[in-house]
Amino acid sequence: MAEKKKAKKVAKKAVKKAAKSPVKSAKKTAPKAKAKKVVKAAAKATAKAAKVAAKATAKAAKVAAKAAPKMSPRKRAAKSPAGKKAVIQKHALHQKDTGSAQVQVAILTHRINSLQGHLKDHPNDLHSKKGLLTMVGKRRKHLDYLKSKKIEVYNELIEELGLRK
Repeated sequence: MAEKKKAKKVAKKAVKKAAKSPVKSAKKTAPKAKAKKVVKAAAKATAKAAKVAAKATAKAAKVAAKAAPKMSPRKRAAKSPAGKKAVIQKHALHQKDTGSAQVQVAILTHRINSLQGHLKDHPNDLHSKKGLLTMVGKRRKHLDYLKSKKIEVYNELIEELGLRK
């Protein structure tokens, strides 16, 4: 947040400086040159001011980009509360159910599918690969539990999520 404020201050200073520079350069050249030269100098100074303002804006954007967390669109979709809430609502046993085995399997499946897309783009990302294998193991344990305790629910869930062929 502080970096964003700093970027805004830098941009404001550059814009103020750019706005003042055409006037100063025109004043300096006015007594020495004719009217056409003054106009050209002012135009040149204005162009220079625009370049300075553009650089300041670009710099502010870079600072703001560094301040914002870097996350791929797939990660954002996987971690977005809207996607997770939709999965929970679809598989929940009751309104406040967020921890039943069915819901956990569905959430893990959603995250696994999104992470697979990331790993297709970045095959050497070993940390993500380890996270993926961990999630697959957790999902496997939940499915084993469902298979041993509630075989009908297990079969429905497998069919719904498309885990077996």
